[in-house]
Amino acid sequence: MRNENPVNTYTWVPLTIQDESETLLTIVSAEKEFVTDSDENVWIDAISSWWTMIFGHRHPRLLLALQNQLQSLDHVMLAGNIHEPAENLSKAILDLTESNFEKVFYSDNGSNAIEISLKLAIQYYQNLPNSKPRSEFLVFSNSYHGDSIGAMNVSGQNYFNRIFSELRFPTKEFPAPNCMNCPWGKKPDHCSTECLSDLELAIKQKDFAGIVIEPLVFGANGMLFYDKKVLVKLRELATYTGTLLIFDEVFTGMGKLGEPFAFQKAGVVPDLLVFAKGLTGGMLPLACTLVPKFIYETFRSKDPYKAFFHAHTMTGNALACSLGYEAITMLNEFGLTQVKELEKKLKQYAESFQKKMGNSIENVRVMGGIFAFEWKEPVANDEYLNPIGKQIRNSLRKFLILLRPLGRTIYITPPYTISDASLEKIFFALETTLLGFLEPEKD
Repeated sequence: MRNENPVNTYTWVPLTIQDESETLLTIVSAEKEFVTDSDENVWIDAISSWWTMIFGHRHPRLLLALQNQLQSLDHVMLAGNIHEPAENLSKAILDLTESNFEKVFYSDNGSNAIEISLKLAIQYYQNLPNSKPRSEFLVFSNSYHGDSIGAMNVSGQNYFNRIFSELRFPTKEFPAPNCMNCPWGKKPDHCSTECLSDLELAIKQKDFAGIVIEPLVFGANGMLFYDKKVLVKLRELATYTGTLLIFDEVFTGMGKLGEPFAFQKAGVVPDLLVFAKGLTGGMLPLACTLVPKFIYETFRSKDPYKAFFHAHTMTGNALACSLGYEAITMLNEFGLTQVKELEKKLKQYAESFQKKMGNSIENVRVMGGIFAFEWKEPVANDEYLNPIGKQIRNSLRKFLILLRPLGRTIYITPPYTISDASLEKIFFALETTLLGFLEPEKD
């Protein structure tokens, strides 16, 4: 197996500098929270392979669900067809949202699911009787919604998308809420959502198609936590102005924060909801855009120009849907309980970790199955590219811990099923590595 670096591989390895100095791992097998490389080293997957393997790798129940589905149907296009795995999963998803939505539109990744939500929002106003067209979206600076053109456009302008600025369609960007470092010096208990003042002014002066936001946590741009009162205020403004509120729960869906969805934790129901990661327990690609009745009704017509002409070849793949149904069953049976137990353990580790690391770290935080903090280092021009993240990631390799820091933001999002022994190893490796960075260099 040729693997040493991304230049030598036949595969273009994503989000990896294409240079011979980059070292790749060749992963040959996985089980629970562990992955094994070609040298038979067993690593702890401390970020659940980008937040997807919520029940660990190759969970027996998911393997069985996949094997059973293979006995009858692998895939058939959903255009003009329907099948039981898709219907079973759709019903389970709608039940999980406490019937706040009417329909499930399938795609295969979070970016595509976001694209669908944007197109639905724009066409909704086209289909709505006596409504003027709307096409501009309100977005936030620290948000990330994907790398396809539409998803990139409603993300904050940053290192992920800046080079493609000429492809951007009209959006109005505002500073992202950040209750960890409030620009107004406020605490959540004593703020009046001053961070939304400019947005409130803008939304009352012009008609927008939607507000797009990651609820409670801005994930890929630094695991930034903010208070639910921000979402309450956005809901009020969206309702008052007839603007659609779109929640990107690609990361937070499937129990990441301790409830099935972040909107339930916040007590704020969006108009469109997108989720993906974790839906199949990480085994196969699958994503959803959830649509409420009032939006769906505007597409019910014999007029073909009111139809939503959007599809993906693998939409509603039967194998993926069967995995999704089993994953939701597992989430209901024990997954949510595991997240709450994991949160308690992470908070205990966080307290001890903070004491040991002192002023070398900041913003130690836990929510659901997320633990994160910032390493106090000078900020690079683009925070994600801060070299300290790569240094920490490489240093953790000698402990056989797989992490992928977001610049100087170090986080773990382990499988809900992770063992106590593996959690202890992760925190031991973090403490040892970071304390080593603090030691003065020897002459």
